Amino acid sequence: MAQMTSHERFKRMFEHKEADRVPITDGPWGTTLQRWRREGMPENVGFVEYFDLDHIAGIGVNNSPRYETKTIEETDEYRMYTTQWGAVKRSWKHATSTPEHVSYKIVDRDSWEEAKKRIQPTRDRVNWEHLKKNYKTWRERGYWIQAGLTFGYDITHANVTGMERLLMAMLEDPDWCRDLFSYLLEVNLALLDMVWDEGYHFDCIHWCDDMGYKGTQFFSVKVYREVLKPYHKRAIDWAHEKGIKAHLHSCGNINAFVPELVEIGLDALNPLEVKAGMNPVQLKKEYGDKLVFKGGINAVLWDKPDEIKAEIEKVLPVMKECGGYIFSSDHSIPDSVSFQDFTQIVELAKKLGSYN
Repeated sequence: MAQMTSHERFKRMFEHKEADRVPITDGPWGTTLQRWRREGMPENVGFVEYFDLDHIAGIGVNNSPRYETKTIEETDEYRMYTTQWGAVKRSWKHATSTPEHVSYKIVDRDSWEEAKKRIQPTRDRVNWEHLKKNYKTWRERGYWIQAGLTFGYDITHANVTGMERLLMAMLEDPDWCRDLFSYLLEVNLALLDMVWDEGYHFDCIHWCDDMGYKGTQFFSVKVYREVLKPYHKRAIDWAHEKGIKAHLHSCGNINAFVPELVEIGLDALNPLEVKAGMNPVQLKKEYGDKLVFKGGINAVLWDKPDEIKAEIEKVLPVMKECGGYIFSSDHSIPDSVSFQDFTQIVELAKKLGSYN
């Protein structure tokens, strides 16, 4: 089979058909990239180009309240700052980590109503110059293009309200949560409608909504159905009305939610976090004709050459059957993974992921 572009590979996977090989994509930490460059990867080339991985281009819009951003405190170790959502966060300079969530501006209905007044679907929330500069190249080079959504449980707790406050509200004040999820989604979709209507078409929508952790999910199926599921369905339906796909990233153990997501027509799911209790081979067996799966290759093993080789040899041949699979770690690539480790993983993925 002739070599395909990334767009052609992804399209075949979403059609549950074979390609020349499975698409291969991942997200190394910043400190991982620093290590690889120290160990031999050239400075003047990106890792996607160097390893001949698959290209994904992203289109983003801004549906935040656009509060002032500023540095509050800075040391040799960290920077504390405000975000466009009004939150205060602390990020460390010499380690790759999620930021510490210090405080939030939106803490109740009144502060949310104040924020809502600042969130309107205006054209200045789209980076039109970026699209004008890059879109034609993305298409000419055969990139897979996905548009981002910023809504749902994960984004709301991390950016807007804080986790404990949101989880309590999902039980005690679900109507407020529905308004949070719905409003942010509708503004996001209105902005993407503008992008689409200007001729910048994309192949799928993609959003992050981490709903689980190790062993189980953050809330029950009942709460999911009553509070969040309608807005996931709204996003999926919007995509399908445009003839494009819907792809959800949800970390943790979300086994209980998979049938719910299939029911509302989700097209693709990642990262299939093995260390949290997800079993990619079992998911493929149960839902491989309905869902495209991305990930499921245990990141804990990526710095253990013999173990990760055995894992890939066990998982990849099953996942690639009849298309419907994108090779990736089950989250991201930590800086324990050497340049040589990753080189060998990519070589093996290309070999075992080939349909020729």
